[in-house]
Amino acid sequence: MNIAWGFLLTAAVTAVTVTVMLLVRRRAPEGSYFSDGDRASGVFGVLATGFSVLLGFIIFLAFTSYDQSRSGAETEALIVSQQVETAQFMPVAVRSKLTGQLICYGRSVVNDEWKRMEDGTQGDAINPWGVVLFNTLRDVDPKSNSEQSAYDKWFDETSTREEARLDRIHGAVGVIPASLWIVLFFIAGIIFVYMLFFADSGEGPVTQGVLMGAVTAVIVTLLLLLNGLDQPFHSGVGGLRPVAMERTLRIIDQALGATSLQVRTPCDAQGNPS
Repeated sequence: MNIAWGFLLTAAVTAVTVTVMLLVRRRAPEGSYFSDGDRASGVFGVLATGFSVLLGFIIFLAFTSYDQSRSGAETEALIVSQQVETAQFMPVAVRSKLTGQLICYGRSVVNDEWKRMEDGTQGDAINPWGVVLFNTLRDVDPKSNSEQSAYDKWFDETSTREEARLDRIHGAVGVIPASLWIVLFFIAGIIFVYMLFFADSGEGPVTQGVLMGAVTAVIVTLLLLLNGLDQPFHSGVGGLRPVAMERTLRIIDQALGATSLQVRTPCDAQGNPS
């Protein structure tokens, strides 16, 4: 979520809950609705602790998924650059072809797959250039020892690249089930209603507003954080971007220029077949 929208949403929800608190305060008895404030505070502590512990575990789960997607994207980009190097030791007939297809693979990740992940439409779709690379490799017949070694290494790197890609895209659909979201919002609603019973006509409106506003702002902010971690692919603050693959593509271009290797890429700048 965009950070500006996050601040606006937090401010809006806080304003609503503070307004409700001040309206309830007008008819509230002096000293709040509770005759025993210490006991009421103890019950609130149980509610708040239960909510915070549950939310903490869920945030940890979401962050683990977030970090796995980030690590997968970085590993995938690293393997693409390593496969470009490996391709230079394959039979001469396919060196340039494999290199160009790897570049197209990277462009497709940056421009096509990333957009689908942000939109939540990636699903189980494969990268088309992965299929093209496989078809090219089927015609390879290594002869020398170096070619055979590169051929074996290529399969290991392909396996690692595919595993990293799965790590990258698994977080696009979110890992927190709807049932957990329902529980979190239900508990947040319980806490809000319980806070209204602390309305005290004997206290000033500012004190009562701060009492409700602080609790609301903390809960809303944590829920927004959880949503951001559960949906890591977005353009807002903290969203995962294809930085690693973009850096790999730049490094490949620089390396090809430095070694004077002529590579024809069978795709346009967006990774679409040309």
